[in-house]
Amino acid sequence: MFRTLIAALFASTVILPTAGQTEGLAGAYLAARQASFYSDYAQAADWYSRALIQDPQNPVLQENALTAWVGLADFEQAIAISQVMRGAGFDTQQTSILTVADLGAQQEFETLLETYQGAVNIGPLVDGLVTSWALVGAGQMSAALEGFDAVSEDESTRAFGLYHKALALAQVGDYEGADGILSGRYSGAIPATVNGILTHVEVLSQLERNADALELLQSIFGHSTDPVITQMTATLEAGDTLPLSVATSASEGLAEVFFSVAGVLESEAAPAYALLFSRTAEHLNPRSVPAMLLSASLLEKLEQYDLANTTYDRVPRSHPSFHEAEIGRAEALRQSGKDDAAIEALRQLAETRFDLPVAHSALGDALRSMERFEEASAAYDNAIALFGDPEPGHWGAYYTRGITLERQDRWEEAEADFRFALELSPGQPFVLNYLGYSLVEKRENLDEALAMIEQAVEARPDDGYITDSLGWVLYRLGRYDEAVGHMERAAELEPVDPVVSDHLGDVLWAVGRQREAVFQWKRALSFVNPDEVHPEADPERIRRKLDVGLDVVLEEEGADPLAVAGSGD
Repeated sequence: MFRTLIAALFASTVILPTAGQTEGLAGAYLAARQASFYSDYAQAADWYSRALIQDPQNPVLQENALTAWVGLADFEQAIAISQVMRGAGFDTQQTSILTVADLGAQQEFETLLETYQGAVNIGPLVDGLVTSWALVGAGQMSAALEGFDAVSEDESTRAFGLYHKALALAQVGDYEGADGILSGRYSGAIPATVNGILTHVEVLSQLERNADALELLQSIFGHSTDPVITQMTATLEAGDTLPLSVATSASEGLAEVFFSVAGVLESEAAPAYALLFSRTAEHLNPRSVPAMLLSASLLEKLEQYDLANTTYDRVPRSHPSFHEAEIGRAEALRQSGKDDAAIEALRQLAETRFDLPVAHSALGDALRSMERFEEASAAYDNAIALFGDPEPGHWGAYYTRGITLERQDRWEEAEADFRFALELSPGQPFVLNYLGYSLVEKRENLDEALAMIEQAVEARPDDGYITDSLGWVLYRLGRYDEAVGHMERAAELEPVDPVVSDHLGDVLWAVGRQREAVFQWKRALSFVNPDEVHPEADPERIRRKLDVGLDVVLEEEGADPLAVAGSGD
């Protein structure tokens, strides 16, 4: 379904660069292209604007300038350029999107419908949904429903058509019809999304079925501490009616179209392309916090941390998802090297929302990433104390606290956390791997450790680090020949990881492939970042192995010597 959707979205006009650029124009163009390559939208917009001064009718410059202005969420500039392009007969997917953004935000639905009779083409799915919502806005509800039904006829876009039809029905007060679609009674089940579930809860509340709404919330989210869920739960339990929130107008319906598509593209396409759709959703519905959070997350993936922070900052403090914005903002600060500011933001969040476990867990995660393990443990303690009766979804907090305890040499407490995490989530591969690997390093319960890691590999066969663990436990058990294949596979999956390459070198040395071992140790050394501490890939130890070999290093460390290759059991 998703691949078909993406193929449809890419059905747009392509404009190739023209020749004969002046030297000054070429300089600005090259600078703009360089900025675009790094998704530096501010610099790209500046340089494309300079280039357009010299060649204002160049459609290549115009099209690329659009991308930059949309990335900056400056739709005034983007729409102005788009209108010039369309006036000159240059219609592209971006100009089509900006036409919808412009006319939809202004609620000029009749004009939008007229425009869609022309050359505008975003893609079959989006075109069908946009036209249908424009019909809703123009008061042509019967035609709109036919449009949503037409989108639903294609199996690849069925879920989108039905979901948006339900939104439209709810918007005009047909809550029974909306419930029939969202419950699956009318057209069969459709894939559940967060917005879809919350809309269904609101629809049930509008039908004075708060008990059913509560049952649906709890069946999906359990005893969630997320403020959005807790606020809805409190309203329902008080007997009050939940208002519709996702799409209360045709403009917001259009916004949900672009948000829905952006949510698919987030994992299926380049972040910059998904951002085009999430930014458009923001423009069409400026109060859509989910669209803001998605745009900010995409900007983080593009390493545009300052712009991500600007987007996170737009989330109102009063919104129940404000904590998500603050956690995202802190991560963006940390990724941009502002560790102290990130920790301060998370500490303030944990203080102001002390009742929210995720606030403490996020602080613990940030401190753990900075190897401030004692402080991280305390933050995880606060999160776990708020759980009450632990549920399966809480395994992660025990797992991450266990990591911090293990790093503080508090092994008994760490092992207890790991084993409890497995009680909550049996077979969890990350816990199995970490616990199994730790047992191997401590030379404890090696058979159990091997079984744990084998189970983890079975669950995640393409995870290089877990595969490395399996090779390493076999090495520790003296089963060198068996270890080689797994270690080579791990190196294929993680080709530039210093620990994996170092481990592969040790295993190759153990089976007598010494020249290859030296090559892997040299590779491992080249991957070590001199500005970071690598406790498992100590560059001095690797250099010593290159000088004298692994056997001598083990003897110098007082470790057991290598067994005869292939003799270990």
